[in-house]
Amino acid sequence: MNTIIKFFQENMVARLCLDIYLSLIIISLLVFLAMKIRKIFIMLCIGIFIGFVSWFSTECGLEVAKRIYPYIFGAYLLIVVVLAAPEIRKLMDSNRKVDQRADMFVSSTETTREAIVEAVFHMSSTKVGALITIEQHNSLDQYAERAIQLNSDISKELLEQIFIKDSPLHDGGVIIRGNKIVCAGAYYVLTQDDSLDKTIGSRHRAGVGISEITDSLTIIVSEETGAVHVATAGCMVAIDNKAALLEYVNLFLGK
Repeated sequence: MNTIIKFFQENMVARLCLDIYLSLIIISLLVFLAMKIRKIFIMLCIGIFIGFVSWFSTECGLEVAKRIYPYIFGAYLLIVVVLAAPEIRKLMDSNRKVDQRADMFVSSTETTREAIVEAVFHMSSTKVGALITIEQHNSLDQYAERAIQLNSDISKELLEQIFIKDSPLHDGGVIIRGNKIVCAGAYYVLTQDDSLDKTIGSRHRAGVGISEITDSLTIIVSEETGAVHVATAGCMVAIDNKAALLEYVNLFLGK
């Protein structure tokens, strides 16, 4: 390394070419980072690489680098903050209200669970989109507070009316606590998981997103296909029939 540095220190033309070349590489990486990269590990690697190139350029006496690297570092940090913002928000959401209701978990009756399953598959057969989140130990109050408060008993008919296409609550989510519909029209942070199918819509991404930061179970019905999925712990699974969904809900609620 000392031999390479000495060579560039003594050769002005080589030093100028390397100076411009390295600067272009760093700028290109920043553009690529801003457009494509969302993984924190890769962002960290790029930061380390930029730091190494900055040190190497200083040791070799590259004048262009000395002038532009302070601005490059500033741009890099700004890009990292912008791209990491969704993850930071999720972390804050998951740690807010940890959990004031941890010892107050409210389970639901078998009648309530069956009503949910019946409503889900009736909406599936008519291709009515739905987003139903069942609260467990982690409080969902922060989402319910910004939604339409209902505090209503659960029934198949009420769930279907909430999500019917002409309903003003159709696009949001329903939060269920025990045997009550706490609210409707709730909105969640969308998942940033790049491994999910690019064709899935915001309803599915919202369902996965809330499951990433709470221990809730979310049932999603596709408006386009009528397909039913459940999301929990950041994973989404397709459900084919009523029995499978009821078993899933019973398992989740610890029957």
